[in-house]
Amino acid sequence: MTLMPDKTNQPRYVIVSPVKDEAKHVRLTLDSVVNQTITPAKWVIVDDGSSDETPRILADYAARHDWIEVVRIDRGAVRDLGVTEIRAFAEGYERVRNLPSDFVVKLDCDLDLPADYFERLFGEFEKDSRLGIASGVYLENHDGQWLAVEMPDYHAAGASKVVRKKCFDQIDGFILYRGWDTVDEIKAQMRGWDTRHFPQITFRHLKREGSAMGSNRTNIFHGEIYYLTGGGVFFFLLKALHRSLNGRPRVIAGLGMLWGYLRCQLTGRKRSVTREEARFYARLLNKRLLQRASGASTRSQVTQELPSHN
Repeated sequence: MTLMPDKTNQPRYVIVSPVKDEAKHVRLTLDSVVNQTITPAKWVIVDDGSSDETPRILADYAARHDWIEVVRIDRGAVRDLGVTEIRAFAEGYERVRNLPSDFVVKLDCDLDLPADYFERLFGEFEKDSRLGIASGVYLENHDGQWLAVEMPDYHAAGASKVVRKKCFDQIDGFILYRGWDTVDEIKAQMRGWDTRHFPQITFRHLKREGSAMGSNRTNIFHGEIYYLTGGGVFFFLLKALHRSLNGRPRVIAGLGMLWGYLRCQLTGRKRSVTREEARFYARLLNKRLLQRASGASTRSQVTQELPSHN
């Protein structure tokens, strides 16, 4: 059994990872964290009812590393997309809530991280005392090429989100509703924190975005999220048009997104944000639109092929 080195000058961080049926990828994630240059104080992995080999693999690593704890949740087959995952996170976070830490990390178990991933991110937090939420950029495999996934400047990837503990406490953690990984950034920015991702710090996402639910369902889901987080109508229509032209499948992708938004609106679905937060988010999106219209460069424009970090 390995023990964490006593390096009191290093940042202290805790990781919580929801996981379900990830036997194909979870070893890579486990090895990635075990091999980090800065070891977590604690890593709680919440097994949300896996029926494959995931529990056996997790138990093996937990037996060898005393800072890894596995929590098992047994649920029914029905899963609420965008909610089940973050509720599993919340159950795991209760195990580390009172541990001394500088950062809280929400980490998926289908990722491959470079060994210095967290060390480099913590270095960025050290440079900027206002940085509250951050991540690297995730790469996905497109026909054998690992390409960066484009994100807005202010967004940190939900699959690997690092939050300064002080910021995490001020925003009362993650909401247990769809859109949690946008609402946290809205709340943080409204309290004076900066949120962003760093294009030079990359990690591999071993499954393409939306692969678990299918492209049509993903498009509808994104429309719902946009409504729930309070974005403005004009920006959304442009976004739906863009997806119609560039999404998969064309036209249908945009229509699916539009239907997801309208379904929430027509049924009077309660938003995940307050009116003040919705107005703030709409202004943020309008600013983003103006930047693009003016041709201003943004931090998120990293769509070229990037080299392997292995």
